[in-house]
Amino acid sequence: MNKKIIFSHGDKMAKEAKGYIERISGPVVQASIDGAKLYDIVQVGNDKLIGEIIKIKGNFSTVQVYEDTSGVKPGEPVVSTGKPLSVELGPGILKNIYDGIQRPLKFIEEKSGGAFIKRGILAYPLDRQKKWEFKSTVKKGTKVKIGDILGTVQETDLIEHKILSPYEGKVEGIESGTYTADDELGEISSEGKKHSVYLYQRWPVRRSRPVTEKFAPEIPLITGQRVIDTFFPIAKGGTSCIPGPFGSGKTVTQQSLAKHSDARIIVYVGCGERGNEMTEVLSEFPHLKDPKTGKPLMERTVLIANTSNMPVAAREASIYTGVTIAEYYRDMGYDVALMADSTSRWAEAMREIGGRLEEMPGEEGYPAYLARKLAEFYERAGRVRCLGSDERYGSVTIVGAVSPPGGDLSEPVSQNTLRVTKVFLALDASLAYRRHFPSIHWLKSYSLYTEGLEGWYEANVSSDFPTLRKHAMQLLQKEAELQEIVQLVGSDALPEKEQAILMVTKMIREDYLQQNAYSDIDARSSLKKQYLMLKTIMHFYQRAIGSIDLGVQLKKISDVTSKNKIGRMKETPEDSLDNLNKLMAEIDAEFDLIAKR
Repeated sequence: MNKKIIFSHGDKMAKEAKGYIERISGPVVQASIDGAKLYDIVQVGNDKLIGEIIKIKGNFSTVQVYEDTSGVKPGEPVVSTGKPLSVELGPGILKNIYDGIQRPLKFIEEKSGGAFIKRGILAYPLDRQKKWEFKSTVKKGTKVKIGDILGTVQETDLIEHKILSPYEGKVEGIESGTYTADDELGEISSEGKKHSVYLYQRWPVRRSRPVTEKFAPEIPLITGQRVIDTFFPIAKGGTSCIPGPFGSGKTVTQQSLAKHSDARIIVYVGCGERGNEMTEVLSEFPHLKDPKTGKPLMERTVLIANTSNMPVAAREASIYTGVTIAEYYRDMGYDVALMADSTSRWAEAMREIGGRLEEMPGEEGYPAYLARKLAEFYERAGRVRCLGSDERYGSVTIVGAVSPPGGDLSEPVSQNTLRVTKVFLALDASLAYRRHFPSIHWLKSYSLYTEGLEGWYEANVSSDFPTLRKHAMQLLQKEAELQEIVQLVGSDALPEKEQAILMVTKMIREDYLQQNAYSDIDARSSLKKQYLMLKTIMHFYQRAIGSIDLGVQLKKISDVTSKNKIGRMKETPEDSLDNLNKLMAEIDAEFDLIAKR
């Protein structure tokens, strides 16, 4: 990378380019602008609506407007700022709720005088009045590289915000003290020039932030959800998709991952979801407690809301806004989880804009570049070594929900998402109707990280955990085969060994995979608890098969007291896991007893 300056700062406009509106089609406006550049941000009309140039042909620029264009007419002025769509990155992002282009919704509500957002409101993403206590970690004369930590700010009770160097050069005095976002911290001299340093910097959302090195996914993201951690693990820096029909639990699953995963920072993007669903998220998240610290979950969360009744163009931008913020916290050395709900609505926004641009449609009317856009988005995930002199590692894990119409996974968004993501968590409506949550179907889902993470599980959980997992999955697959026979002739016609398989797989499904999100104990399971629970069930299975070989009837096995206790394992507190070891001893004692009779 030859450029010495890769991060930009400041609010000064580049040379303005002015023009006039020629044609309007919904959120798409055509204007004649001299000197315009592709992807420049423009102010459209007398109300100065925010838009972005997405196409230039001769002197004509096509602009997608991020606000409602009702009442705008040809002849009104269009002014280009000369800068691409960018986000402000600095302390104050966490605990905030933004719209798709990083305008704080609370500020917009106050300026609009109510819950209905007025057009043309300009708002700084970061509070310019708030003062932050900055602690410098560099001295005058220190040579710094791009990405080096210049100092820290305690952004929330849970997160220390690291101010990263935007330049490579020599520090010309950066002092500790109390600063607002607009106050100069000091200067860095580079190639004979002096550059001012502030608490924040700006970054164009469509360009991924650079890293020193990207690593293979070898560490799991611990979600606390047994069906995911055990059978379909997600790697830190990995990609995952959650497709499912209406009512199957996509949003609830993503909220559970946001609350219980071991990621330090959560970025939740509500992209085109229904207003009532997003309202539930916005009203619930500020009151949720972080299970690890007891502090509010919002202390390490940022929400980006762009509901289905908001302007469609900003929906496309909201995904990029979210992933750029995620990359910024990754660069500080944090593990970040990005929840995108849902990428189908994002694709629908591209389809609408493409139609108004009169582009040649691809499959089902989606633009021909849909696959490329999805791949570019998911490619920004990864576990990396951050820029800077010190060894700092961070990750961005992307979990995207997909809402295929009618649950049809053969439609373009689902298929193109499956090509680029490594974990497929298939939500099943029939499981949801049976109140089996999370409704992730164990036979339709898969994870391509499983083999690569086996070494980590063996070293950090137990050497036999991968073996237990494989054996349990084989039993679930065998159950699916047996169910076809049961539907024809009934379970009583099966040999007792196969009836024992049905009994044990019912335990796996109901006592292990099923989890109660409203239970303080069962909502999240540690890996140790997951291992002991699965080991107990598989130990019961081995003893049951061994007893049947000795001539013990299945009815006697079904009546053992320990079988009922297995059903209550999920309510075992984390500090009482020794009880699960005792339960295995009880199983042995009971089976030894019935074998003697």
